[in-house]
Amino acid sequence: MTLSVWRYAHLTLAVFSSLFLIMASVTGIVLAIDAAQEKIQPYSVANFNDLTVAQVIPALQKNYLEISEININHNKFTTLKGLDEDGNDIDAYVNPETGKVLGKPEKKSEFIQWVTSLHRSLFLHETGRFIIGVNSFLLFLIAISGIALVLQRQKGFRRFFSKIVKENFTQYYHVVLGRLMFIPIFIIALSGTYLSLLRFKVFTEDKIHSKEIKFDAKAKKQDIVNFEIFKKTKLADVQKIEFPFDTEDPKEVFILKLTDRELQVNQFTGQILRDMPYPSTVIFENLSLDLHTGRANMFWAIFLAIASANILFFIYSGFTMTLKRKETRIKNKYKAKESRFILLAGSENGSTFRFANAIHTQLLKNGFSSYLGGLNHYKQFPEAEHIIIFSSTHGLGDAPSNGGKFLSLLNQFQQDKKINVSVVGFGSKSYPDFCGFAKEVNAVLASQTWSNMLLDLHTIDDKSPVQFTDWVKDWSTKTGIHLNVTPAYYAQKPTGLQKMKVLEKTKLSETDHTFMLTLRPRMRTKFTSGDLLAIYPAGDGRDRFYSISKSNGNIQLVVKFHENGLGSGYLNRLETGAVIKARTIENTGFHFPKKAPLVAMIANGTGIAPFLGMIEANKNRTECHLYCGFRNETETIIKYKQFATEQINKKNLNSFHIAFSREQNECYVMDLILKDADFFANLLQQGGKIMICGSLAMQQDVEKVLEMICLENNTTLSHYKKNKQLLTDCY
Repeated sequence: MTLSVWRYAHLTLAVFSSLFLIMASVTGIVLAIDAAQEKIQPYSVANFNDLTVAQVIPALQKNYLEISEININHNKFTTLKGLDEDGNDIDAYVNPETGKVLGKPEKKSEFIQWVTSLHRSLFLHETGRFIIGVNSFLLFLIAISGIALVLQRQKGFRRFFSKIVKENFTQYYHVVLGRLMFIPIFIIALSGTYLSLLRFKVFTEDKIHSKEIKFDAKAKKQDIVNFEIFKKTKLADVQKIEFPFDTEDPKEVFILKLTDRELQVNQFTGQILRDMPYPSTVIFENLSLDLHTGRANMFWAIFLAIASANILFFIYSGFTMTLKRKETRIKNKYKAKESRFILLAGSENGSTFRFANAIHTQLLKNGFSSYLGGLNHYKQFPEAEHIIIFSSTHGLGDAPSNGGKFLSLLNQFQQDKKINVSVVGFGSKSYPDFCGFAKEVNAVLASQTWSNMLLDLHTIDDKSPVQFTDWVKDWSTKTGIHLNVTPAYYAQKPTGLQKMKVLEKTKLSETDHTFMLTLRPRMRTKFTSGDLLAIYPAGDGRDRFYSISKSNGNIQLVVKFHENGLGSGYLNRLETGAVIKARTIENTGFHFPKKAPLVAMIANGTGIAPFLGMIEANKNRTECHLYCGFRNETETIIKYKQFATEQINKKNLNSFHIAFSREQNECYVMDLILKDADFFANLLQQGGKIMICGSLAMQQDVEKVLEMICLENNTTLSHYKKNKQLLTDCY
């Protein structure tokens, strides 16, 4: 509940202030860059901070007939007003040590004046200043609520800068940059609010009485060089020095306006006659101006420009995440009370809904009544036969934003009959409480008298479509309902495709109807054998996926041609030199193991494709064995044999076993595995890994054989699956 309050407060404040914050941020960037550019003007001196007033005044008086005042601006540039030796008026930047004229002060350009007016008041004078002040305060509240959300996500200050899991670009950088930019944005907001409050005289100035010091008539006349107050006052601490109008009148004094006070100094003796400290409001005003504008320090000005740019990004990323959450609102065909399948998704940013909706859509296509809602939509479901919970975990074990009430609702509403229940948890192993909320939900559901836990809790690391399809396969097997088990079907669809050129295409084999295709991707494309290539043959959003073999930096595909096949027909029609648009999909769950002591690869048909690239890239000489099953020996398979022989000679491959179901040895790949049962038993016991690629039917048959081998050795295949020793990519 607390999380929701902070989130809605954060969003509401952003909605109301976004337009003004965009304007203020854009103009703020311009003004911050202008403030930084001022610092590089050639009007400063290297040893400015070491100069004292006692050094500066005599040096300047030697070069000028008369001096009326000296001003030191926020850039530490010295401006002198007076008369030169020829009696001409002068108002110029000077070197305070030598008196040399460095340049003439110029007004800001019309553009900067225009931007400044827009930034301060929207050209609406006092009304505009009030609006800007209110929005500065809203930015202050947005920063506070944002940091509260991060603290809740990270479980306190101790883990404030702990790793953030990258669920997507906007979410990741919204949080990461929010942590880094909190202090400068907080300062921008607080100083802007304070300056606005000062403008409308919300703060009353302290009544500070000036301290008058009795004039010592017996004091001796001294040279300015020896004035004690001038000797100990650094020029860097001075804002303005007003000179006596009449150098012969003892009533005329030097007026030193410092950063914290104003002093009146006798022009003959150097005695301080009056000490007038500034009110705290004036001191805070100057500090706020320095912090808000960056006028006092070039690096701070640049940092303010970066912070202002980040405000623009926060507005973009915040609304992007909000709209993404809105997109997850599902319009159900069936009401919850009449649905056989109840799917409840707990999601922080919408990604969990994407997986749940993929199952929901397939159930509807199969003719089942299915309802999809958020976790907080839980209630009594009179017609339900299956309840499937898909839930992410927020922060460190907490419920996601739409699941805070779920556990209390679970205790409040009891189902009237036995219902099959499955729980799928989404999280990241980068967090110590991996899928913590899903584990809690699973435990509570398991304790309900009405629940029949159809499957054990299944957890998904980093939204892995491969791990999700493992659950889909198990659930489909248990229920007998056919669902898509291709990992790419559940992968998030990226927005952009890239052009790839066809380098080579073999002729279509008349016997097994397969061909090989070689594509050259862009130079910067990162992929490896086992990843997937997605093509869009009809240009209507329908995609087809093929396992990639990487060879010499190119993509190799082994394609089975199907008559009227959308993907295979499209690829078969391509000619050498043609250019297609496609994208690669990282399939980390099916990459060649880096640390396994030995690997066995099992394939049938075109499933051999990724293994060809993996074997060729096996530069570490990991012990590797390839088992393949085909119907007949063809020209393509002869090439596979030649490839295997070459790789065995190079010691990239240790053995190659092949089964032909319709000729020669007339057996299946499962027979080869059963024949080498001892080898596979030892492989699993030694921590080796088995990779399976090809048809789903083949995978199921292979797993049955492996289960038999495991049982003979007093263990189960599920043990090795949990240990991630069985990697599959089947369809």
